[in-house]
Amino acid sequence: MTRSVGRNTSVLAVAAALIVSLGAAAPGAAAPARERAAPGGPPVKTPVAVGYGGAVASVDADASAAGIEVLRRGGNAVDAAVATAAALGVTEPYSSGIGGGGYFVHYEAATGKVRTIDGRETAPRSADASLFLADGKPIPFEEGQTSGLGVGVPGTPATWDAALASWGTRPLAELLGPAERLARDGFTVDGTFRAQTQANQARFADFPDTAKLFLPGGGLPVVGSVFKNPDLARTYRRLAREGTRALYRGDIARDIVRTVRTPPVAPGATRTVRPGDLTLRDLRAYETVRRTPTRVSYRGLDVYGMAPSSSGGIAVGEGLNILERTDLSKATAARHLHRFIEASRVAFADRGRWVGDPAFEDVPVRGLLSQRFADARACLIKDNAVLTSPLAPGDPENPVPCGASGPPVPATYESDNTTHLTVADRWGNVVAYTLTIESTGGSGITVPGRGFLLNNELTDFSFAPANPAVHDPNLPGPGKRPRSSISPTIVVDDGRVRLALGSPGGATIITTVLQTLTNRLDRGMPLVEAIAAPRASQRNQTTTEVEPALWNSPLRAQLEAIGHRFRQNPEIGAATGVERLPDGRWLAAAEKVRRGGGSAMVVRPGS
Repeated sequence: MTRSVGRNTSVLAVAAALIVSLGAAAPGAAAPARERAAPGGPPVKTPVAVGYGGAVASVDADASAAGIEVLRRGGNAVDAAVATAAALGVTEPYSSGIGGGGYFVHYEAATGKVRTIDGRETAPRSADASLFLADGKPIPFEEGQTSGLGVGVPGTPATWDAALASWGTRPLAELLGPAERLARDGFTVDGTFRAQTQANQARFADFPDTAKLFLPGGGLPVVGSVFKNPDLARTYRRLAREGTRALYRGDIARDIVRTVRTPPVAPGATRTVRPGDLTLRDLRAYETVRRTPTRVSYRGLDVYGMAPSSSGGIAVGEGLNILERTDLSKATAARHLHRFIEASRVAFADRGRWVGDPAFEDVPVRGLLSQRFADARACLIKDNAVLTSPLAPGDPENPVPCGASGPPVPATYESDNTTHLTVADRWGNVVAYTLTIESTGGSGITVPGRGFLLNNELTDFSFAPANPAVHDPNLPGPGKRPRSSISPTIVVDDGRVRLALGSPGGATIITTVLQTLTNRLDRGMPLVEAIAAPRASQRNQTTTEVEPALWNSPLRAQLEAIGHRFRQNPEIGAATGVERLPDGRWLAAAEKVRRGGGSAMVVRPGS
């Protein structure tokens, strides 16, 4: 297969030290502190960087630096994305890692094509619609969340293999080098890592291997201390030597299956920890899926996203189509927010009814993303009134203006933790990659001796039909992928990437990406400001979640006057993105504050 990158005969030395790029200010934004590595200390985070040679944006400075080092030494965007993701498995182990899965969206500069990889976790072959039922009733969510029952077959290692085989230029062994060193030598604990550990302290304490790793000496990791994971370093060395097949076959696979089927619970623990039914056959049978990306046109731009099993591309795309007929560039802040909230409400109503794993469900992707359907749904939205949730879905195959298709489907719960990275290289290739282990801390169960947490991704299935009167496309099934909201997005202008972005946040991923796109494309905010702006999230619920800045804003009163109802959410999402500037430079952008701030880097800073 021909690869659209410039080849470099030099070899990336596995032992090469991480080099941190200097940051630069975005046009129109305040200049951040330059990003430097203090002697013997970690890289410093900065939310925006501008320059040449490629860019990386993630939530973590060590991980972004790993990707920059790959770009600096001649690797392409895919190579750098894998290196960054592997490093996040060390420094963001509660959000990602080889025990989870994700979705990978790639723009190839030589062909102008956008392609995707579905690396979502899959249910065991024994799973059916009763997976989370006991005596015919749904089990408590916590018993699915912290259990072997919620663990799906990991897809992340297979995603790395598939991406590198299709578009990469460097072997996996080289790309795992920075992450292996981070796991072996350690990274500096920050306030976010400690807080996330504290939030999971009771869960982690019930599993001896998890407690030994993440609760050193029985206590919380200390901010400023060095956190090491030698077991994960050994696991990465094993994958470097044998390839990712080592996780799907052999003794690592046996350890995963044993852990799922007989969760290692601490003596005296009172938690109900249900076993799962994962088998070696399930692991051996796992495959990623190459899917045609979703695509809609918005303001003359082509917006590409992730097709089902994720609902992200469809819901973001339908939201944009609904907003297409409104000139948001001239709208007041209140009208812009109102229209965004209502478009999100409608898109979630349709997502809940129609989107599931396409191997099991006939998902009407074309109809859901048609402008005709969006126009039929947009007629529901008025400037002086608010729609009532749960809103009934529309019929994408036979759209009727302001019409509905059956009774409403209430929104189901979806955990809010994941991580996202965005990468561009000097040839113009771009990757938007979101990966996850589901809840913060996943299942809470560490594979003994292997250094990584297992996902609880199967809890993204509906435990029971959301509405017994309506077909639920997201019930468990044998080998089925649970529906996701992950929304890695690439925006293309006349065949070249304009920008790419994504976010963690469970179902709020969709609204975070949609709002950031409208902030940037309609409101004209610089990308870093579009990301930093206060967020709202409406998911076909009776109230809309808003961050404190909106809760305390005069906008809230203006919108409540026409019927909106709000509740506070301290933090929604944690986006990263890259943008190609008109002069050919790359701008990388990340959060200023959320999750302790993100890390944007470029290969060669230049203003």
